[in-house]
Amino acid sequence: MINMQQTARVGLFFLLGLALIWVTFETLSGGKVFKDKGYQIVAGFESLKELKEGDDVRMAGVKIGTVASTRLAGRRAEAVLRIDSDVKIKEDATASIVMSGLIGTNYIGVDLGSAGAGDLRPGAEIHTKVTPDINSVMTQLGSLGAKLEDTLGSLGTAMNGNGKGPGLLQKIDKLVSDNGENVTATMANVRQVSEKLNKGEGTLGKLINDPKLHDDLVASVAEIKSTATEARNFVADAQNIVDQVKAGRGTLGALVYDDTTGNNIKVTAANLRSVSDKLARGEGTLGKLINDDSTLRDAQAVMKKANTALDGLGDSGPITAVGIVAKSLF
Repeated sequence: MINMQQTARVGLFFLLGLALIWVTFETLSGGKVFKDKGYQIVAGFESLKELKEGDDVRMAGVKIGTVASTRLAGRRAEAVLRIDSDVKIKEDATASIVMSGLIGTNYIGVDLGSAGAGDLRPGAEIHTKVTPDINSVMTQLGSLGAKLEDTLGSLGTAMNGNGKGPGLLQKIDKLVSDNGENVTATMANVRQVSEKLNKGEGTLGKLINDPKLHDDLVASVAEIKSTATEARNFVADAQNIVDQVKAGRGTLGALVYDDTTGNNIKVTAANLRSVSDKLARGEGTLGKLINDDSTLRDAQAVMKKANTALDGLGDSGPITAVGIVAKSLF
């Protein structure tokens, strides 16, 4: 009976030991009796930012593997990622180092990529992108704080002075103190002017308060607009005339751009000059009439004879009259 109890106790302790070993194994193996080795891919970064072996690899927040190892490869650091065999990563997917909270550990985050892209083969390298970490953010915040402190210091110095000269506030206070009487007088003048305007005194006051003056001003503006419209029309007509002249249309256009007309004008001018030269030299009948006095005297004598002959026509018959005239002239 005692031997049976001892045997039962030994068997119970043995079972408890097996259960403890099983729980420990399950905990260490992640709940898998036979661990899935999966496949490996490589992710290269300028810095791994405290990433270490055993950290998670997540896609859309779901764990799909772990960091198998880290290493230096020339001028960059590489993380070898072990991905579960049932998970496929697209060729255009991108990996980045993500910080899990302010005091949490880092992990590799992988996006889903495009649905139509192919899958990464084992041993391939995945695209990566740089994301800010807490250290760089804190460094930038510290630099920004220092710049802000310098700016506030400069602003305080400008407002209050630096001991060698007055600041902006002191200058404003001195300006107000030195010109207090002028400011008061100016305000009084402004008040007086506003009262006159309100009463309709002066040109501006009448313009503000007199409706008729306002209407006259509006009418004047309308006339100015009408005049401006007519001026624009005149300019447009002038431009049209200029365009016609440039195109060689019309008399003026022909004079300016038609070579034949220009040549004719030149020939006419030359002929007029030749005629005037002949007249000046006394050539031709008209030239002699202008320059020869004897021709004029002969013409005057003929006219006198004609007058004498006409005076004798009163007492003679037609035939006798013709004879008298012929005799008088020749």
